[in-house]
Amino acid sequence: ADAVDNIRLYWRAPSDPLIINIPNGKLRGKDNGHYYSYESIPYAEPPIGELRFEAPQPYNHQWTEIFNATETPVSCVQWNQFQRGSDKLMGEEDCLTVSVYKPKNPSRDHFPVVVLLHGGSFMFGGSRIYGHSNFMQEGTMIVVKINYRVGPLGFASTGDKDLPGNYGLKDQRLALRWIKENIIHFGGMPDNIVLIGHSAGGASAHFHLLHEDFSQLAKAAISVSGNALDPWVIHESGRAFELGRIVGCGETTDSAKLKKCLKSKPAGELVSAVRSFLVFSYVPFSPFGPVIEPKDAPEAFLTQHPIDIITSGKFAQVPWAVTYTSEDGGYNAAQLLETNQTTGETWIDTLNDRWFDWAPYLLFSRNSMKTVRDMDEFSRNIRQQYLGDRRFSEESYLDLQRMFTDILFKNSVPKLIDLHRKYGKSPVYSFVYDNPSDVGVAQRLSNRTDIHFGTVHGDDFFLIFNTTTFRKTIRPDKEDISKKFIKMLEDFALNDKGTLTYGECNFQNNMNSTKYEVLRITRTGCKNEQYEQLP
Repeated sequence: ADAVDNIRLYWRAPSDPLIINIPNGKLRGKDNGHYYSYESIPYAEPPIGELRFEAPQPYNHQWTEIFNATETPVSCVQWNQFQRGSDKLMGEEDCLTVSVYKPKNPSRDHFPVVVLLHGGSFMFGGSRIYGHSNFMQEGTMIVVKINYRVGPLGFASTGDKDLPGNYGLKDQRLALRWIKENIIHFGGMPDNIVLIGHSAGGASAHFHLLHEDFSQLAKAAISVSGNALDPWVIHESGRAFELGRIVGCGETTDSAKLKKCLKSKPAGELVSAVRSFLVFSYVPFSPFGPVIEPKDAPEAFLTQHPIDIITSGKFAQVPWAVTYTSEDGGYNAAQLLETNQTTGETWIDTLNDRWFDWAPYLLFSRNSMKTVRDMDEFSRNIRQQYLGDRRFSEESYLDLQRMFTDILFKNSVPKLIDLHRKYGKSPVYSFVYDNPSDVGVAQRLSNRTDIHFGTVHGDDFFLIFNTTTFRKTIRPDKEDISKKFIKMLEDFALNDKGTLTYGECNFQNNMNSTKYEVLRITRTGCKNEQYEQLP
């Protein structure tokens, strides 16, 4: 009640709800029938020219005329896995914007806020891909979506202070500060913000939680199918040197000289160089991503490994949920069912002859192992564990998919629960979503509809932030699940006790248990489960 009264003190409904006054001046939004939208609002200076490969600079311009906030946000320039054809280049370099969506609800003039960090393996994606209509129909939350730099332009690093990397994460953090400071002008409740991200966005949400002052920016966070300990998240620095050689900057080992050269190249040329980092198809799916920066890097975002940060206890004490789907690895495995147009074989057939070459890229063991012998031993053991002496084939596909699920998404969850409950104080929740979609990421990447993939990466998240690609029609059970997820987020943002509920189920706090407390969400409902080891 006190928080609501404070909002009323500082915010009054404007006479014209399409005109919003923020410190930069006035902006005009759009009336969409049952909600208002204010899109493509800059939170940072365009990261072009001399600002490329630099920490973002706050947008401080004063508008002399009313800013047009009706333009659909453009995605940051990227090599997009889901773009059809061989040329996957899309987006623009001037892309650092936030978009705000506010429901029309005559019974209230202020709303809790959900902030979205989009997924895309730190390589692609954008805020425009994720829909907000589900929230607007419920009419109970303001949605804010963030665009941030991805791929080489967001994460290229030499490992030193001249080109430290993590520009995309620094973009997110600046955007979160913008939201905290400005959302009140849109009718948002700045003390009732929940951050949610999917895949790379989920890992990003976890990274922000590892900053002690995150509690000043948001009330809670949810990492859906992605966290800071997944093996594809933390990269070794130094990729920028290889990028420089590909685009014609020579063999220099001087980071400052390299950065100057990279700044002189067209953005499309730098991003198209992603092709040279792919072994086949879109593997590895994340050739560029977060790195551990040197402590002397300007505005460093991550200077310690996440495990070291957690064990230090110096991270934000806010409620956090970490999740996965029962077959998350379908995102990575399904593309192996695609046919190689050159040979006519499926990639999974070729995998039998190339396992030791490709496994380090498929499973990201190159990120954590130093020698070829170590990588080969890991590849041999993991294949034996999941397939025994069987060949890779359509018949053994589901076991391969299970391998990907465990290694890339699930195994990190109990490890993190252990760490957070040992060194943290705030609630830690977890759920597994187990309800397959009729059409999803796996069907799209494999071009197959004859295989039952199970509940794959995104099958839950696309019920919250709907996408036209994966949700043209929706079953009644999924409509109900969607409403429950949105209500879950609203309650999480408003609740001052840090509790989390879904439908009739109350999440169990892992901090109060020696076992793993997991809420299983299925087609028919939800159920609290306890495990000594996650199944």
